[in-house]
Amino acid sequence: MLGKLVAATPLRHVLQFNYARRDAWVAARAAEVKPGSRVLDLGAGSGPYRGLFSHCEYRSQDFAQLGNEQLRDGGYAPIDYVCDAEHVPVADASFDVVLSTEMLEHVPDPVSVVREIARILRRDGTLILTAPLGSGIHQEPFHFYGGYTPYWYERFLGEAGFDRIEITPNGGFFRHFGQEALRFLRLSSPTRMGGVSGVLWAPFWIALLPLLGLVLPSIAPWLDRFDREQRFTVGYHVTARRVSRADARA
Repeated sequence: MLGKLVAATPLRHVLQFNYARRDAWVAARAAEVKPGSRVLDLGAGSGPYRGLFSHCEYRSQDFAQLGNEQLRDGGYAPIDYVCDAEHVPVADASFDVVLSTEMLEHVPDPVSVVREIARILRRDGTLILTAPLGSGIHQEPFHFYGGYTPYWYERFLGEAGFDRIEITPNGGFFRHFGQEALRFLRLSSPTRMGGVSGVLWAPFWIALLPLLGLVLPSIAPWLDRFDREQRFTVGYHVTARRVSRADARA
């Protein structure tokens, strides 16, 4: 019932804000990339952003070990480099842009991945990165970290040779709470419980459905403007510039 409600409402992008806002942010960053740039989509999976880089020379990487049901679009897109993210078989300074979305939590050694990104980026190359701060376990058994803070990005991107590090939260507490309200309904569904417990819980679940399934997620974007700290976010959107060796020594 909840899934049909979300799919049918024009507020779909509000109720699924993390995807919608991430997609819009990546689209905006892709539009800033110069035509003809060499772009590597690191951990590309089903390749949802391939079309955004049609004006570029786009390549993709993934370790390609997940099941189709674990991927956003139900299967892998064509992958140019099937390998671990910390060992991409390309020469140094091969790409102008590296895109990595919701991948860092799935690698055992994310610091090594950041160093590898620095290796394959050209001088003044751009990193476009998203990763969660708060998320449940997913894409098992390849989920190793709960999330990344701004301090993690500043420290390890800086140490790897990046500057101009810009970090933007993907919503604040209220958007996050709206998302979790929907998760509460899904996980507590009477049909999921089954038996006598499901029957007893059903009237309360139905009573909560309009509030948790529509009202709270719908007003969350408006309430989010009052979250000044934005410490409880689903994740961060990050861009950074690869500095030259001379810049790094200066």
